[in-house]
Amino acid sequence: MKALVTGASGFLGGALVRRLVRDGDYEVAILARATSNLRDLSEVIDQVEVITGDLTDQVSLERATKGVDVVFHSAARVDDRGTRAQFVAENVTATENLVRAAKRNGTGRFVFISSPSALMDRDGGDQVNVDESVPYPTRYLNLYSETKAAAERFVLSSNTADFSACALRPRAIWGAGDRSGPIVRLLSRAAAGTLPDLSYGKQVRASLCHVENIVEACVLAARSENVGGKAYFIADAEQTDVWGFLGEVATDLGYAKPTRQPNPRVLAAAVAAIETVWRIPFVATRWSPPLSRYVVALMTRTATYDTSAATRDFGYRPIVTRDDGLADFLAWLETQGGVVTLTEGL
Repeated sequence: MKALVTGASGFLGGALVRRLVRDGDYEVAILARATSNLRDLSEVIDQVEVITGDLTDQVSLERATKGVDVVFHSAARVDDRGTRAQFVAENVTATENLVRAAKRNGTGRFVFISSPSALMDRDGGDQVNVDESVPYPTRYLNLYSETKAAAERFVLSSNTADFSACALRPRAIWGAGDRSGPIVRLLSRAAAGTLPDLSYGKQVRASLCHVENIVEACVLAARSENVGGKAYFIADAEQTDVWGFLGEVATDLGYAKPTRQPNPRVLAAAVAAIETVWRIPFVATRWSPPLSRYVVALMTRTATYDTSAATRDFGYRPIVTRDDGLADFLAWLETQGGVVTLTEGL
């Protein structure tokens, strides 16, 4: 059996490659640009086939999917930086072309890493213990949400008797090895004293997802006969008090808990102004906005998910607890010189 992983230079993709190599059930190949930094794969790179190419290049996709039994598609444009054309090309068109190439080359399984952001309505509110019956919104929070939803819909619609295609929806993947994810970025701002408290006294709860838990879900989903054409929420066992968790971790690292609460009207006006400026392609293609509607929603809306469908269909159960994952994460941060050093280049 042969597996192809996209996004292997990233946090989740790298963790998945290491797990697949360790398990030994697959020959493992990755599709990576010539400029990709594969340092986090150093311990297994000699056991991995590296196919140099790009998801936006059809020739690369044909070459990468040849002889592959299962594709794990983790690569995506994930932040608020970029134009609509870039998001569509990298998140939608690339996924469509990868699926078509995989089908042409006889791949039997396709596991797509989606996101709960695909279900977040621009003007919506809290989502409490929701399951997969939640519909796609009519208005999306940002280009990432919109294009992840479009890609997910295409993947699920591609499912056939000979091509099992499913989507997994982890939120805010975290853990040791995370160099640029949401938790790391927030802690970087806490270290600098610039992280505001957007809770406004409200408890904001979230179903986060430790990286080893989503990797476990990927492996299990790829083996299951019950997942074709379906999407699944994947999350940690614990539901997290977002601002309590950030305060706890910041304190453990020696930083002050965020307490400054901006005026909500001023915050809304700032977001609107920033979004107007970031519609200019010259700006959007070069910098990530300092604040966005999407980020504010993630930090102010409760979003918790029912993962019983994943348990029912492929036996998913979290294998890392929040306490164990946090201990490993903090220990790893020390090896990187702390969060400030880690995030200097972000």
